[in-house]
Amino acid sequence: MIFWAAFSLGILGSFHCIGMCGPIVLALPSGRGNTLTKLGNQLLYHSGRSFTYALIGILPGIIGAGFTAFGFQQKLSIALGALLLLLILIGGLDKFRFGNVALLASLNQWLKKRLGHLLRSQHPLSSLGTGMLNGLLPCGLVYIALAAAAAAGSVQGSMLFMFIFGMGTLPVMAILGLAANLISAKVRSGIRKIQPYMIAIMAVLLILRGLNLGIPYVSPKAPATEDELPACCHKPKEISIHIPVEKAE
Repeated sequence: MIFWAAFSLGILGSFHCIGMCGPIVLALPSGRGNTLTKLGNQLLYHSGRSFTYALIGILPGIIGAGFTAFGFQQKLSIALGALLLLLILIGGLDKFRFGNVALLASLNQWLKKRLGHLLRSQHPLSSLGTGMLNGLLPCGLVYIALAAAAAAGSVQGSMLFMFIFGMGTLPVMAILGLAANLISAKVRSGIRKIQPYMIAIMAVLLILRGLNLGIPYVSPKAPATEDELPACCHKPKEISIHIPVEKAE
């Protein structure tokens, strides 16, 4: 269920990405008008971006794994869901700005310069490198996805969540790259209005997941620890008996 949420967030979030990353997608090498080459560049670009997202997902994965190890995964899921709802109320997608942070601003400028060099390059893998670098650019939607990825409870699960999220943006962004005129401003505006509702649904799912209600796929019952099991179900302790053996004279 949580991975379907990642893909859905990627699809709806791609209309947010059009405004942020659309110019980069449109600037990818056109391959002399060859549609197949254009599609190949799109796949390389989005694969590279999703790969970077997966790498970034290691950090929330470590956090989520730590909470899981101490038995706090359910509480973490509830807290993350509540955080996402709060971000919606304060307009979270538009509140994350790091222009005033000197180090991040410098990194942002460096990334943009490198992206410019790659977009002018004729190397066959330049689109892959463009996507990998673009995945490092500050983006409020990515931060929301990272918060949700921590609820996966493991490094592998968090990385997979972020990769699926990145690939979820592929269909709409690929259409933009191949035929920009098919996505009108009216359509982009309409879908963008749905994004907060999609994030709210994901937040509610995270909260339900943490409530341990025993609902399959939505709020599965967490395995009981040994301390929570009734006395009859405890694993019997092994008792060792030492029998002395007399030595023969």
